[in-house]
Amino acid sequence: MSTEKATFAAGCFWGVEAAFRQLPGVLNAISGYTGGHTEHPDYRAVCGHTTGHAEAVEITFDPAAVSYEALLDAFWQIHDPTQLNRQGPDVGDQYRSAIFTHSAAQREAAIASRDAEQQRLARPIVTQIVDAPRFWPAEEYHQRYFEKNGGAACHITPVIR
Repeated sequence: MSTEKATFAAGCFWGVEAAFRQLPGVLNAISGYTGGHTEHPDYRAVCGHTTGHAEAVEITFDPAAVSYEALLDAFWQIHDPTQLNRQGPDVGDQYRSAIFTHSAAQREAAIASRDAEQQRLARPIVTQIVDAPRFWPAEEYHQRYFEKNGGAACHITPVIR
């Protein structure tokens, strides 16, 4: 079986990880940090706004079972891509909306997907589309957070469509 990686930031990584874990074809989803300038970031530093990192989820998926485009569709549905540096009550640059692409094909698909999604939204999309830098897994207590702690989902603000 061949696998690929996809990396998304869409607010609190607990909810993003949980949402993607439910999709058939997603083999693993890891909460972590990416997009910043600090090596070996931790939760406290990322929340302190000194690292430049976003809370993100690195997904390993089977492209024979789920397409990258299907992952992009899910990404747009689980958060409000029109909110700059926030999702609902979670505010800060670590909660920004971003697609971290792992190939030229992913970049092209992400741009096409964003442009199609923009046609459905009343406000401008602020999602960044950038090449995937190094991904730093979050501390173990963040992994599978809802499974361990009984939560169901993070707050998601409805999108005006």
